Amino acid sequence: MARKSDPEDKIVNAAMKLAASRGWREITLADVAKAAKVKLSDMPAHFTSKTAILAAYGRRIDAKVLDEAAAEEMGGESARDRLFDVLMMRFDAMAADKAAWKSIARDMRREPLLSAPLARPVLQSMSWMLEAAGIDSSGIAGAVRARGLALIWASAFQVWLDDDEDQSKTMAVLDRRLSDAQVFLERVSRLWPKRRDEAEEAA
Repeated sequence: MARKSDPEDKIVNAAMKLAASRGWREITLADVAKAAKVKLSDMPAHFTSKTAILAAYGRRIDAKVLDEAAAEEMGGESARDRLFDVLMMRFDAMAADKAAWKSIARDMRREPLLSAPLARPVLQSMSWMLEAAGIDSSGIAGAVRARGLALIWASAFQVWLDDDEDQSKTMAVLDRRLSDAQVFLERVSRLWPKRRDEAEEAA
């Protein structure tokens, strides 16, 4: 017997489709519930805001990237190259929802306060992207890395929204920003980390 769709997945999918077709600011939680065929009275058990829906979408993308990165062989790559690969995996995982993200990003530029609640989920996602690349995200140093990576991601994300299917512009800006970050960190600190296995061997 086929497994029923998870209600949260249905809600997230419905929200992204509505964002693409109608605009993020224009839709309500009631609209999302109706499109997802979920009773409005059941919505609070899953999501209490549209921001929470976007955070759930981010966690879904995190899981996809973590699975894909685990299946990849990146042992011979530098930290910068591993991060490049992981972030491009993230863009690939989001590609089907680019129209929705264009709408969401446009509305958040018009009303910056809309994006404020997403700061914490984005940092959490960037911490997972560090982990996917074999880079420690714990402690103060990890928090600094996550914030730096979030800035790099934000720059590449804005380019990705209007990039062609080959994503050449996105790759170019991502490569440049990661290289700049690596040079900066090598000059002023030792926060650009070794992979855990390398650190363990050194110990």
